[in-house]
Amino acid sequence: MISIVLAALLGLQATPIPPPEDPVDPYTQSNANAGATPFAGPGMLRAFHGKAGIARVVDELVTRSIADPRISDIFKGQDMVRLRRTLKEQFCFILNGGCDYTGRDMKASHKDLGLQTADFNALVENLQAAMRQEKVPFFAQNRLLAKLAPMKRDTVVR
Repeated sequence: MISIVLAALLGLQATPIPPPEDPVDPYTQSNANAGATPFAGPGMLRAFHGKAGIARVVDELVTRSIADPRISDIFKGQDMVRLRRTLKEQFCFILNGGCDYTGRDMKASHKDLGLQTADFNALVENLQAAMRQEKVPFFAQNRLLAKLAPMKRDTVVR
């Protein structure tokens, strides 16, 4: 009996508890805030290897972007827990993974960041590298990038 309790306690200790997100001002949550409509059918979700693949792509994208000297300053002082969560939701929603997006719209979430075209392009390069690492087929990479490209007008200020 004691060994079962100890095993249960050790199991609980091994489960990482994610840090809390920073509070944000209230806003209306809507999938319309994702900035794009979902793909039809399950093909794109399969190409990204399901929700687990989406999570790996987003984690790699964020890790690369934080380490990228071209854009790393943009991420300083940002809530990275929230960023990873909302990006995963956004990609999952757009890739028709059955997720809802709970983040702010693109214009509000990028307000005051002062993003330039070069920043946007660097982020796209990091996303392409993350998708290649996940072995997402090239046609699927291009289809997702085509969905994300119009967001440039709501995220870049110059």
